[in-house]
Amino acid sequence: MPAQPSPAKNVLFIMCDQLRWDHLGCAGHPFLKTPNIDALAARGVRFSQAYVQSGICGPSRMSFYTGRYVASHGATHNRVPLGVGEVTLGWHLREAGRTLALAGKTHMLPDARGMKRLLLDGQDELAVLLREGWFTLLDRHDGHHAETDNAYAHWLRAQGYDSPDPWTEHVIAVETPEGEVLNGWKMRNARHPARVREEHSETAYTTDQALRFITAQGENPWVLHLSYVKPHWPYIAPAPYHAMYTPAQCLPVQRHVAERSADIHPMLREFQNEEVAQSFQLDECIATVRPAYQGLIAQVDAHLGRLWALLEETGRWRDTMVIFTSDHGDYLGDHWLGEKELFHDCIQRVPFLLYDPAEAADATRGTVEERFVEAIDVVPTILDVLGLEAQPHVLEGRSLLDLTRGTATGWRDCVVSELDWTFRGARRRLGLPTGQHRAFMIRDARWKYIHWTSGLRPQLYDLNADPEEFFDLGADPALEEVRIRMREKLLAWATALKCRTTLTWAEAEFRTDRHKAAGVFYGEW
Repeated sequence: MPAQPSPAKNVLFIMCDQLRWDHLGCAGHPFLKTPNIDALAARGVRFSQAYVQSGICGPSRMSFYTGRYVASHGATHNRVPLGVGEVTLGWHLREAGRTLALAGKTHMLPDARGMKRLLLDGQDELAVLLREGWFTLLDRHDGHHAETDNAYAHWLRAQGYDSPDPWTEHVIAVETPEGEVLNGWKMRNARHPARVREEHSETAYTTDQALRFITAQGENPWVLHLSYVKPHWPYIAPAPYHAMYTPAQCLPVQRHVAERSADIHPMLREFQNEEVAQSFQLDECIATVRPAYQGLIAQVDAHLGRLWALLEETGRWRDTMVIFTSDHGDYLGDHWLGEKELFHDCIQRVPFLLYDPAEAADATRGTVEERFVEAIDVVPTILDVLGLEAQPHVLEGRSLLDLTRGTATGWRDCVVSELDWTFRGARRRLGLPTGQHRAFMIRDARWKYIHWTSGLRPQLYDLNADPEEFFDLGADPALEEVRIRMREKLLAWATALKCRTTLTWAEAEFRTDRHKAAGVFYGEW
């Protein structure tokens, strides 16, 4: 048999925050120019049917970082800590003598109670690694609120932004042509440029961290998670990106009057009543935010060009796997909604590009793969390309090298996503107490079925007849057999979740039917 292709030495895992799948040139956007992302697609494979495990930053990222569904890792919403016992990519790499470096955002929240229980609430190396999910920080910047004492804030002050809070007062604040300073949290101000110079913006700063790290490694192997905070809100772009696109150069809003009818699903109605949704129901808001959102994407693309140039200059394309994706999408007014969380494709479906440097992947370069992939596939793919143990007793995803190298058999026919809506005002408006309020989406090639707890009826969409997901068939009596079939598929998924994570499969095999070897002789006559 021919020798197996040598594994890649390095991994560059790039994630944007809140980047929709349809906002790339290579995905067909008619106006948005993303030449560097498109170039990565030409080098590798673009997965056109990639889905996240939750439409919220925190739980989605925890699935990316653990290779496990939300129901398995338990970090169900933002500000819900990942349990101290959960195993992340950083730990898998550490067991193999490698480290996982971070530049940018993770949304990782430490399990303070769990660490205290284990007496790990100090400042020793182990406690620091656990707090950060086993990432080794180059610099962490989550880009959600004022962080006055982090490395980015100190760096901004060193560049001349003399402020106790340079992020709020410069990075996400804007200045009008008349010199008036306005609050960047107000979406109406997204038409103006940020008060920070482009080379000092979040995207530029995070890219600088990555460039310095890769250069410093020389020929030593490395794994880097480069995690951009954009195009996530606040939708404030530095010049010239703030004015790069006009409303006429944005995708049309996907919404229908049927989604505003009196009998729509209660959760859709209540999410439409959220303040952010009501803002995005204004045409003026859409016309202001969407161009800025596209400008932020164009800025990310431009800085990725700097990375590609370094990989070319250092010869790293030959031994580095590159993954580019997003943690979820953004409604931007679609379905009369803003922000994220629910199960429409503009939220759950994400861009996903994979460059596999192996010669075995040459036949798939520049292709579009239409089979379903999920966020949980990232960890097994990285372990696979580095030649490390597959960890099947823990990981619930599958290595995508089977697809890039044309060896896949028996691939999945559906994807699953989850939502814990306990934390939303919608729960209170529906008169429900704090507790277990969850939803589960299962989507195959034709049907999208959503199961809601707390006594709410299911939702169902026929994606062949209604690809825009305007018409909810969850109460249509003629489709009860479809709902039963999709519910059974969801049950099959739930019963396959991996809860036995403290033993490997090899250890489980060794322990099978071993009671007599252990001196236990029950059942003999």
